[in-house]
Amino acid sequence: MKAVTRITFFNENQEKFFGEGPCRLLHAIEETGSLRSAALSMGMAYTKALKILNNAEHSLGFPLTCRAAGGKNGGGSLLTPQGKEWLKRYEQYRDACIHANEALYLEFFPEQQ
Repeated sequence: MKAVTRITFFNENQEKFFGEGPCRLLHAIEETGSLRSAALSMGMAYTKALKILNNAEHSLGFPLTCRAAGGKNGGGSLLTPQGKEWLKRYEQYRDACIHANEALYLEFFPEQQ
């Protein structure tokens, strides 16, 4: 038996807009320099990745990435400074919640040690 912590953010309309999926997507964008390549690396359609990103940006009120359209010289995507800061803070918060949950789990279920 174990307790699992999942951190998901919802907007004022109770719609999910950020969690582990978008977090992984932003990391993949950082690694590949491209939303399309990031989506492919995750086995996700580009349109779905774009929708996830647009939804998160709309809910947060700031851009997570700056995107340049493709063409002769190619395009690309980079995380904005606000996007990098949001990702860092999300992961710190998520990790703190996981550690707190582990401690509480052992407090309430000591036989599971």
